[in-house]
Formats: sequence, C-alpha cells, structure tokens
Amino acid sequence: MNVQEGQSSPPSDDPGELPVPDVEAETTPSPGGAEPKDTEPVALRLHPLTFVVGAARELIALLAAGAAGLAVGGLSTAFYFTLVGLGIGFLFHMATWATFTYTVQEDRIELRRALIARSVKTIPRDRIRGVDINATLAHRLLRLAIVHIDAGADGGEGELNAVSLQEAERLRKVLLARAPVAERDEPDPQRRVLGRMRSRWYVYAPLSGAYLLTPFALAGSLLGTLYNLSDDFGLVTQERLENLGHEVVGLPTLIVIILAILFLIAMPVMSVIVFTLFNWDFTVYERDGSVVAERGLMARRSVSLERRRIRGVELADNPFERLAGVVRLGALVTGLGDAAHRGRLLPAAPRTAVESLGRGVLGPLPAPLTMHPRGARSRRITRAVAPPIGVGVLAVVAGQPWVAYGCAVAALLAVPLGIDRYRQLGHASDGERLTVRSGSLRRRQAVVEHGAVVGWRIRQTLFQRRLGLATLIVAVGAGDGGYPAVDMAEEDAAAFAAEITPDWLDPFTLR
Repeated sequence: MNVQEGQSSPPSDDPGELPVPDVEAETTPSPGGAEPKDTEPVALRLHPLTFVVGAARELIALLAAGAAGLAVGGLSTAFYFTLVGLGIGFLFHMATWATFTYTVQEDRIELRRALIARSVKTIPRDRIRGVDINATLAHRLLRLAIVHIDAGADGGEGELNAVSLQEAERLRKVLLARAPVAERDEPDPQRRVLGRMRSRWYVYAPLSGAYLLTPFALAGSLLGTLYNLSDDFGLVTQERLENLGHEVVGLPTLIVIILAILFLIAMPVMSVIVFTLFNWDFTVYERDGSVVAERGLMARRSVSLERRRIRGVELADNPFERLAGVVRLGALVTGLGDAAHRGRLLPAAPRTAVESLGRGVLGPLPAPLTMHPRGARSRRITRAVAPPIGVGVLAVVAGQPWVAYGCAVAALLAVPLGIDRYRQLGHASDGERLTVRSGSLRRRQAVVEHGAVVGWRIRQTLFQRRLGLATLIVAVGAGDGGYPAVDMAEEDAAAFAAEITPDWLDPFTLR
C-alpha cells in the first residue's frame, strides 16, 4: 500500500473515483438534479433512466421466461413470453419512478412513495452514520449510481436507485455535513489519499478461508441449477442417476487424481479472481470530514464513514496470514450497520501498510503490548486440550479405542495451539488510545480511543480466581460493543481500567 499523508490530488486524477459530470444547476424540480438556491426544498425524482437499470437487472429473469416459453411452445412462444415480461417490467419501473420523490430538508431527508399506498419515510440528518455510493456495471455505463443511507438501528435505512453521479456526490456531501445547506455550495475540496491496495496483494486471497472455498460454492450452485432445470424438464430419472454414479465410480484412478489436482489448483486461482473482482483498486481517502473506501471492478462501491464517528480500528488475521505477515483492517464506527462489510478499510495487506493506514485514520497505535502472566498460559493450554481429552474418555467408556486414539493425537496437537493463544494475549495504552488482543485461529486486536469507552466489566471464573487472573471487557459504543482482555493479572485489570477512567473506579478502589 502507498500511504501518502499530507499530499492531495484532484479527484479526476484517481481512476478509482466515480466521475462527476458538470451540469448546470436547475431552479425547478429535475430528475436527480441539485436543489435550487435560496428557495424552499423541492421534491426531486430519481433519474429517468432508472427503468433501464431495472430492465438490465431483470434481464436474467426475462431470459428464463424466454427459455420456458421455448420449451413449452417453440420460438414464437418464447418471443411473446420475453416481450410480455419486458413490458410488465417497463411499466412497473416507470410507475415507480413517477410515484417516488425525495426531499432534503435542513434536519432530515424524506422519501415518499405513492405507488399503491402512500408512505413517507423520514430519516433525521443527525442520525445518519454513513452514505454509500454503489454503481453496478449497468449503472456505470449509464453514469448513474445507487445512494444507500444508513442511519443505524434507530434511524433506519434509505436507498435512492438511481441518481446521477453528480447528485450522488452532492447527497453524500450534504447528508454527512453538519453545516446549513446554504453554506455547502462551495466546490468539493481536494481529497487526501490515505492508502491504496497494490495489485500484487491480490495473491493473498487464498490465505483467507472465505475466498479459498469459492470453487466449492460455484460448483455447488452450478450443479444445483443444472439438477433443478433437468428435473423440471424431466431429464433426471433414478436410472440415469444410477448410471452416472457407476460411470463416475468406474473412472480410472489416474483420471480421478488428475481431476482432484485440477480442482485443488482451481481453488487458489478462483479465490484470487473473486477477490480481485470485489476489491479491485481498493482506495481509502479522506474528504469532507469523512473517510471514504472505494472498491470493485464490475460493480464499484464507495462507502463514506464520518471521521468523528470512527472510534477505533480492528486488526484481524489467521495463522496463515500471520506467517505471510498479512493483516486485515476494519473501522469501529458508532452506530454503523453491517459493520463487517461497510467498515472494511483494507481486506488483506502487509502489516506495515495496515499499521500505516491505521495511523492515518485513528492516530498512533499503542505499542508494545504488555504480555499476560504465566498463569494465563496454563489456562490457555488446559482449555485447548480439555475437549479432545473429554471426548477420548467417553470413547474409552463406550469401547471405541480408535476414537480414543484419535482424541489423544488431537490433544497433543492442541498443546501448541494453547501456547499460541497465550502468546497472542496482550494489552497496552498510550494515554489516548488503548488496545487489547486475543485469539489464535482468528486473532483480533482492537484499538480504541479512550473517549469511546462507555464502561468496564471484570469477569472471573472459579479457575481464574485460583490463578489470580481476570478478564477485563472494554465496553465501547462501536463495533461489537465489547472487547475482552483475556486472563490479565487480577490487579492489572483493575489498574488498567483505573488508568483510563480513574473517576469511574475511585469509589470502588482501596488506597
């Protein structure tokens, strides 16, 4: 990742940014146009080409209808099926466009629908957590975009599909700003790039299990679709399935080995392809008081996060990513919906690049981490080996020696896992931010501003009390809501909390 702090570049110089066409301001309601100045807010409509985008989105359904007509009555029937489906879809989208309006007020945005029943959805401006701008391939060809408004659990959501690119950028700026509308007509300031994903980092995709299993998901979907279509047309019978099974079982061993090798090779290759499609030209930049993350090849997505609502960051990895020095970065945002996807700042990158981006978004990350006492190591090892040992004991009682042998091997392999879990434990504070880390198969390190802490919880089990340990949970009004510092020394847990929020713990502390 190239981290370019303190540098600015015009928006037009970045290929990853959605282009903004120049149009003249209008003084009357116009499709996807800007609000007139010095007048009352007017009701605006979506772009007139909305029905074209809808037709493109439903093209697959129309092709399915045509295929059904071809199977039932030939080419002419297929043509009429497709024509009728296209006509119904066209009328529906035209009616939706004609009966939907939106109005941006000083304190809210109103979405009005009157297709069958009249409805008005009001989203308060001060509840809006983020504004996403998405553009599928059809939207990009027509220079349109989808604006998704996220106001958290209490404010609801809203979507405008579709508006012009200029209107999408205007809405993003207006809805995320806090000054009056009349003060926000100045040109967009230059953006500052915080980080950008390099193309050679796409090869890290196989290290994540989600992308590595892509071939299985694609093969399952394809086989399921083919089976359903064949079953609908009467092509699947019990006899044919049995014959197919015998043919597969009867394949030569060499062919089976070759197919297995090809499938194993396809797994990392397909994961890289899918990873590239979703994260192409992943760029993080700062503009208008927001941190914006743009990504995607076929469908471009732009997620805006208010900087004042970003209360921390989270670094996550697994053992394979740790061996390669790769980390994933996410933002902890107050009241953000679908934080796992919308808060993503970098899907996979070298640790140095991730930490540099984290400093650009939040500030210096506390380091080094304080290790936890040795009592935590014995507890981590015990918790790792206890499950296989328990199952092995039950297997011996049930007279299953081979299961018991397998559990014994699993218990031995769990010892290094427990040791690694202990090594990953740690906490630190630099006076402005705190960090806690835990986990092995999925290691997570949360970095949180002191001002984002809303409470503490100290938890002790019977075994922890015997070892003088405690788990300190940092309650935060962002992200998952709480982040644990597992198996700290009992006195360190109270001291750590008292150092960050002394006034809260003074009434309960003995001097």
